Amino acid sequence: MQGKIYNCADDTEREEGVSIATKAAKSGRLVVMPTDTLYGLGCDAFDNDAVANLLATKQRGPDMPVPVLVGSWNTVRGLVASYSDSTRDLVEAFWPGGLSIVVPQAPSLPWNLGDTRGTVMLRMPLHPIAIELLREVGPMAVSSANISGHQPPTTAQMAKDQLGKAVTVYLDGGETDIGKPSTIIDLSGDHPYLLREGALSAEEIGEVLGVSADSLRTRPQG
Repeated sequence: MQGKIYNCADDTEREEGVSIATKAAKSGRLVVMPTDTLYGLGCDAFDNDAVANLLATKQRGPDMPVPVLVGSWNTVRGLVASYSDSTRDLVEAFWPGGLSIVVPQAPSLPWNLGDTRGTVMLRMPLHPIAIELLREVGPMAVSSANISGHQPPTTAQMAKDQLGKAVTVYLDGGETDIGKPSTIIDLSGDHPYLLREGALSAEEIGEVLGVSADSLRTRPQG
């Protein structure tokens, strides 16, 4: 049934929901999953038609590229042009968790996530249902499960109220723990730059990278 919510607090319903969500994502359809920060609207990252549908469902253009969620640290190495020390240090410190990392993508990847300018935003969420789905499907393009400009959802029902039958499966994992978006750090240039301060503070990230919080908030020149 299109747009069904599966209560993942019930083991049987969770197993059925994750199975159906996996099949849906692998066949080019949209699913909603809980993460540690907000509920996410997701699809197979390598299915360009599905990604285009995700953007259309959110009513936003390719000028705001879709992030990619992964189910393990190891997955990252196949998606990036190079695995820098800074990327490794942040992954090991904060993943799974509320940090999204923008890095140069591997040039051979056949995906179209929007106007990425050769980069990709990656995150591994700290949520068992999301991790389970990501390990079944592989890397998924996932954005907050709301119409662009509307309230980002912290429950499955909030997501369904906005997206309705455009989504095949809603996995209900209860209210999200953090309720605000991930912090975004851009490592694609010569100096790390904080694009958005959210679930993690600039001070926490600066401590791992060995730089000041103020330097992370300073936009690189050029």
